This record gives sequence, structure tokens and C-alpha cells, in this order.
Amino acid sequence: MAFLCSSLPSSSSIAIFSDSNTDGSSRSSLSIPSLRFRFRPVAASSHICAPAIDKSTFVISESVSEDELWAAACLRVRTFNELNPSAYNIQDHRRYLAEREFEALKERTSGKREGFTRVACINATLPLSQLSSSSEDLCSSCKFSDGIEDRVVVGSLDLNQCRWLPDEIAGTKPEGIGVDFARAYLSNVCVAKELHRNGVGYKLIDKSKRVAGEWGITDMYVHVTVDNEAAKRLYMKSGFEQETAEPVWQARYLNRPQRLLLWLALPTTSSIMSM
Repeated sequence: MAFLCSSLPSSSSIAIFSDSNTDGSSRSSLSIPSLRFRFRPVAASSHICAPAIDKSTFVISESVSEDELWAAACLRVRTFNELNPSAYNIQDHRRYLAEREFEALKERTSGKREGFTRVACINATLPLSQLSSSSEDLCSSCKFSDGIEDRVVVGSLDLNQCRWLPDEIAGTKPEGIGVDFARAYLSNVCVAKELHRNGVGYKLIDKSKRVAGEWGITDMYVHVTVDNEAAKRLYMKSGFEQETAEPVWQARYLNRPQRLLLWLALPTTSSIMSM
């Protein structure tokens, strides 16, 4: 099952789990005009043989350092952009895209982005020692130190507490006063192609549910392109169900594949305590 990316561009490859960008637009390159960041939808990706990994070494957590945010930004650029490695100044271009994403990510997670109550960058990481030599590019691009050892960001997503994402279909739940604090969206969901078929996407979503519950979120949403079957399977198996579809005319106007809006009801604190 290959499908690990949810927000940068939208394509039929499984690099993307969600099809929405924090900005609300889709793109095949990770450009962020004026630091506007798009919530990208889920794209599908090609099948790649994953190395044998000790799954007990995975850590799924909120990013707490700028080094880790930088590694997450690099993973998103690497995952959501098809860049010709032989192109002129390709490394400079990749760094430029990563710097734009990094600054936008810092702005969102620090609470400075207007329209967002709270944003968490949730990452899946592995010790550098767990990755094989065939993952050299991933290791060099997405490595950071947690103060104890070198680790590599191999999956990432944003959890956004807000009413809606820019240029995206808005959810309808909850209604009334709860809309200001109890609704959240996943965006920029991605997993390195080298780590497909290791359950990383499920781990990221499970962690996002727990964080959302701590925030008091009752209704979680994610956008996905209509043709991204792998991403849809991931979300459906995680408990999401379709709420609505983007109007065809809107997708054409925005020059992107049509999206579906998926919804998940989260248990409230009171219901958990009564179990």
C-alpha cells in the first residue's frame, strides 16, 4: 500500500495522504507565495521495496525543535515535488523551497498565522542507524538531532485547529459555538517513499487523533483527491467517511483535481471517561 503524502501537489502517486495545503491550493511544486502554505491533498505514489525496520524504534510526536521542523520541511519538498535531479541549480532550488516551507511552518506552529487557533506539526522519525544505504538521499535531506542521537523524519502532517483551510471545502461539524474551537483539519500528510508499507500513515493519523482530543476537538476533516484510492483507503480504515465533494467547477477554476472532504467524529472527554 503506497500512499503517503497529503498536501503538496496532488497527483496519482501515493506520496500524499491528504489533498489540502494550509493555503488551500494544489501545486506540483512546493512554492509558497508570500509564505502562504497550502494544505495539499493526498497523492498516490509508486511501489517501492521498503527496508527491514525495527518498528519499535519509530517515534511519533509533535515537533519541538527548529531542527526537526527543518527536516519535516525538507521531507515535504522531497515528497511533493517532482524535480529533475539533473536540472540546473536543482540543489539551490530545493533549498529555496525548503526555506519557504520552513518559515511558513514556523509561522503556523507558533500561532502567528491568522485564522488558525492552533497548529501542530506531527512527525514520524527513525534513528539514522535504522535506514539503509539505499536511503542516503532521505537521510542527508531529512536528518536532525534530538540531543541524544541522529534521527530522520520519515513522515509528517499538520493538525490545524480552525474553521476552514484556504481555498478548500469547509466542514459542517460541529455547528454553533463549537465551530470556533472543536473543528480541525489534517494537511500536508506525507510519508517518504522508502518507508511505504510500514504503517507510518496510520501511526501519524492515530497520533493526530490523540492530540486533537487533548485540544478538545470533536470533528476532524481531511481533503483527498477523488482518484487517490490508496489515500482514501488509509483514511477510511482510520475511521473517516465522506461528507461532501468539491464542485467540479471549483476544481476546474483552481486548476486542480477534484477533492473529497472526509470527516471523522472524535470521542469527547466525557465519553472516554464513561467507558
